[in-house]
Amino acid sequence: MKYDLAVVNGRIIDGAGNPWYKANIGITAGKIRSIGRVDGSARAKIDAEGLVVAPGFVDMHSHSDLHLLVNPFAESKIRQGVTTEVIGNCGDSPAPLNKHTREEERKNSGELGEKIDWDWLSFDEFLRKMQRNGVSLNVAPLVGNVPIRTMVMGFEARKPSSFELTKMKALTAKCMEEGSFGLSTGLIYSPSCYAKTREIIELCRVVSRYGGIYASHIRGEGDPLISAVREAITIGREAAIPVEISHHKAAGKRNWGKVKQTLAMIEKARSQSVDVTCDVYPYTAGATGLAAGIPSWAHEGGTDKLIERLRNPKTRRRIRREILKGIPGWENLIRTAGPENILITSTEKNRKYQGKRISEQAKAHRKDPLEFIFDLLVEEQALVGIVLFMIDEHDMRRVLSSPFTMIGSDASAQAPYGLLGKAKPHPRSYGTFVRVLGKYVREEKLLSLTQAVRKMTSLPARKIGLWDRGLVRVGNWADLVVLDEDTIGDRATYMDPHQYPRGIRYVVVNGEVIIEEGKHTKRFPGKVLRRGRD
Repeated sequence: MKYDLAVVNGRIIDGAGNPWYKANIGITAGKIRSIGRVDGSARAKIDAEGLVVAPGFVDMHSHSDLHLLVNPFAESKIRQGVTTEVIGNCGDSPAPLNKHTREEERKNSGELGEKIDWDWLSFDEFLRKMQRNGVSLNVAPLVGNVPIRTMVMGFEARKPSSFELTKMKALTAKCMEEGSFGLSTGLIYSPSCYAKTREIIELCRVVSRYGGIYASHIRGEGDPLISAVREAITIGREAAIPVEISHHKAAGKRNWGKVKQTLAMIEKARSQSVDVTCDVYPYTAGATGLAAGIPSWAHEGGTDKLIERLRNPKTRRRIRREILKGIPGWENLIRTAGPENILITSTEKNRKYQGKRISEQAKAHRKDPLEFIFDLLVEEQALVGIVLFMIDEHDMRRVLSSPFTMIGSDASAQAPYGLLGKAKPHPRSYGTFVRVLGKYVREEKLLSLTQAVRKMTSLPARKIGLWDRGLVRVGNWADLVVLDEDTIGDRATYMDPHQYPRGIRYVVVNGEVIIEEGKHTKRFPGKVLRRGRD
């Protein structure tokens, strides 16, 4: 038999947690056709002598939705071995839209949105656009509850009427029929946070009928952590749906240690037949938008209303008071981290602030830190990216080593050039997967290599329902990474994030070589995957 590609002499880690074995892999028409001797010739060959061959990594929690339309090469992800990204997380997907919500989404996307031709409305139209545009890796989309809710209710902070809930359920069903792998929520963000538990359960019951999952940035990762995890489990139980708790952590020093309890809650739920798992990134800092630190009521009506309230002295005083004192049940990010632990990563009008801490810039401008934050949000039209140093290393290691945890970067695909190279993103965009393999496998031995690879491959693939990916198996799609376990590691830092990793030698997507001896071949073999379809 003649193969399109053969990967020979490598030590195969199959993704299921089994010990490595030595064999050759024969690939034809994008799929693995044989494993073993691989009798016959091949048009191309990768000699993996002394290297590890593993399934391509599945990033369970990505925010590359629009980034892949601007830079479909997915540089920062594909170069660390990611061959599939799960997009549409934290309640925020770029579809479905109507003409009004499309304009709001475009505006809220800043410079990135200006580079995109917003010529879609439905979920299907968005997926078709991404496939036409071409992409170097595979994409598995979730639909967010934000576009569904805003199409029906706008940015109103209230319970939906029976008629509105019916419309939202119909929209959710349509997106599932068009290929979504599930529903996501971002319950600290507006307007996702306006949805109460019962509303989410009703939408998840629709998703469950189609075999989808529920992925949630839960209602709080700081003070409300325990109740927020309990809510996610309740939704899973009542809607009979698999639950993925996104980027699991205990945020803020006074909450450190709570992950012992939440992981026990997950284990107990699983013993009661509730399919709950979580994902994690190997860093002690999170990242989000600075506007997330403003109380949820101030976001009602959308970005323009938020800016209007921040300009108003009376409402500004109220916002300040609530940040300082807190609101029961609200995730108070600014207070949880503290201005001294918040690093500015992206701005459009004030790039000089990138890589600087809120506290030092407030001091330099002789402003109170909160006043500096309010003024910056007004000037930047609320588009300010931040990194928050608020996670305990011991907590992160505990979550990382849990058998119920997979790896998710919580980051978008980046590149050190063009528009994407102008910001200073969290280093997880470039380093999540290789950092696990270099620091926590080779150096610290927190995990074995086979355990870590399972967390990056078969575990997320099975969770999302990708039955022919995530394992080195005959008949599966040939998504593969060839790596040097002795040198693999991350280079990206908070101050200099745009650095590609070490140790990734080859990456194969659907049978085509995308990374060859560290160089991107600029091909687009990636597929925009749809639930239940190839």
